[in-house]
Amino acid sequence: MIRTIWAYVIGAIATPLFSTAAIVGALFRAQPPYFDAVARNWSKWILWASGVRVRTEGLDIVALDQPQIFASNHASWYDVFAIAVALPKRFRFVAKAELGLIPIFGQAWKAAGHISVDRKNRAAAVASLDAAGRLIRADRSSVVIFPEGTRSATGELLPFKKGAFMLALHTHVDIVPVAVVGTRHVMPKGGWRVRSGEVIVRFGPAIQTAGYDEQNRDELIRRVRSAIEELLAAPARTQAIEHVRNR
Repeated sequence: MIRTIWAYVIGAIATPLFSTAAIVGALFRAQPPYFDAVARNWSKWILWASGVRVRTEGLDIVALDQPQIFASNHASWYDVFAIAVALPKRFRFVAKAELGLIPIFGQAWKAAGHISVDRKNRAAAVASLDAAGRLIRADRSSVVIFPEGTRSATGELLPFKKGAFMLALHTHVDIVPVAVVGTRHVMPKGGWRVRSGEVIVRFGPAIQTAGYDEQNRDELIRRVRSAIEELLAAPARTQAIEHVRNR
């Protein structure tokens, strides 16, 4: 219980603090690395307070000089924090538009360049993803998507939303499958208690999207889903694991 209270206290301090930092950075036209640092440090504070250590596997898959789309499973809010500290390059998250409505945080989310998708308006959603595609090709950055569209209560992969793959089809940017293991133990969907532990962010070989279109989109979805399932089922490696320091 003490761990949970401490995590919530630090979260209540860190969220408005770093949100304000992002908003101020936007006012002064800060460069993209500034916003990445804000997101990473916000995540590190929360992970530290929660007693969560993050390790990565397959980090060599990440192409620092090329745009990539990272497609991850989603079982906990802590997936976001773990991925934010694990990715060593410019990144943007894709999430539901409702996040942009949260006071202060929503403004910071937009200022940092993350992408909000209105699931109720297909045309607007496609336009948002097209804009994201132009951004990552322009600055050779990355986009993080959760194809399930929501957190899984059981840890098993939910059906993938087809709309999440429109970005890949429109840009022909490679998709890197990602498995985040251990976050459901820290805080499952619907839970409120925070448990300390270790989280592994596991990157798989990139899947090329050139040659795919809306006609064979389902095949691409199956490949990505299968790759994430294999990563989730893989035993933890004891060698060649890069440690991510939370503080």
